Amino acid sequence: MKQTSLLGIANKAATDKTYRFRNLFGLLTVEFLFLCWDGINLKASPGVDRIDAKVYEGNLIGNIQQLAQQVKEKTYRAKLVLRKWIPKTGGKLRPLGIPSIADKLLQRAVAKILEAIYEQDFLPCSYGYRPRTGALKAIEALSNELNSRKYHWVVEADIKGYFNAINHDLLIEMLNNRIDDKPFMNLIRKWLKAGILETDGKVLHPVTGSPQGGIVSPILSNIYLHYVLDVWFEEGVRAHCKGDIYLCRYADDFVCAFQMKEDAQRFYKALKQRLARFGLEVAEDKTQIMEFSHCKALGKTKFDFLGFEFRWGVNRWRRPVVKRRTSREKLRASIASFKDWFQKNAELPKEILFAKLNRKLIGYYNFYGVNGNMQSLNSFAYQVISLMYKKLNKRSQRKSYNWAGFKELIKYFEITKPRIRHAI
Repeated sequence: MKQTSLLGIANKAATDKTYRFRNLFGLLTVEFLFLCWDGINLKASPGVDRIDAKVYEGNLIGNIQQLAQQVKEKTYRAKLVLRKWIPKTGGKLRPLGIPSIADKLLQRAVAKILEAIYEQDFLPCSYGYRPRTGALKAIEALSNELNSRKYHWVVEADIKGYFNAINHDLLIEMLNNRIDDKPFMNLIRKWLKAGILETDGKVLHPVTGSPQGGIVSPILSNIYLHYVLDVWFEEGVRAHCKGDIYLCRYADDFVCAFQMKEDAQRFYKALKQRLARFGLEVAEDKTQIMEFSHCKALGKTKFDFLGFEFRWGVNRWRRPVVKRRTSREKLRASIASFKDWFQKNAELPKEILFAKLNRKLIGYYNFYGVNGNMQSLNSFAYQVISLMYKKLNKRSQRKSYNWAGFKELIKYFEITKPRIRHAI
């Protein structure tokens, strides 16, 4: 299948919002799977079969032909998903599922087809896991809306264990609104029901949730919340509100702004009932309703969204404006992450150490380098440099550097300095 086929699907989905697509299964050809291979991360960890992407690529033609044949003959079986546990802030662990490379490739093909359909349906309020958008676009859009000063109340929300709580039957019903192709839907069912191989050797069979780590998981998750939250907010909630309202969602993390207090209170109450209908619940410790108005004491109320803290301040002309800085939780987590990184890499030759460090710093500044966040960036940079100073002085029994010598060292290796990279 060529890209023109995806374009045709997208055009049909855009022009006919009630159309149900047939014969999507027939698009999963050798040609299309080859096209999708470019999107596979060659450095990704292998799944339960221990075959990594480079080994699979060694016989790419044969492997893809075999996979396409299995799909065509309906003998394809999804392999167990290998589970690993990734450290989170606060000592918690996050589950990560690792499908086999063949499963990843087929999932990518299905995800591209779903994307062609649902990108025409998704609403502008959705920013997570979508092409040509992302977290910084969500930050910019939310900031612009709040700076309009139309809103005085905010509901900050997060869904508890969202990716593990998605109801399979309800998700399939939602997909059936747009897809009339049983073999294609059966592939999605296989991945939803795929067994999970735990680190202790036990196999779990999930009854809810999307396959975490699976390439198809983000768009399935977005489709679910598109119906559960986005459409409901725009068509149901908006119809019952007296004032202006606004929704900004990134995956399962979202913020709603309201002009009127009673609208915010009504939504906050209805939200829990709405989510419960679909097997979901809010994370109480991350969900709150608050007054957030330029009319009140500036800087007194704040909320976190996508790693940033939002609060009201004033600009150079003493006019109210929404200020953003790195959230304290994310700043602490980033410093802790760098501390662990130095622990593992401090013994590297300095040329390699500084090159790796600069890549990490550039990644950090590329995200957090937004207007008004220079103070947080400087604080972060100072703490990182202090950590490095301590670690390098522990490389031998004698102290290797004083501060003057260390400053010359970082000047010589041209350590990346913090700067604002986004005028948003």
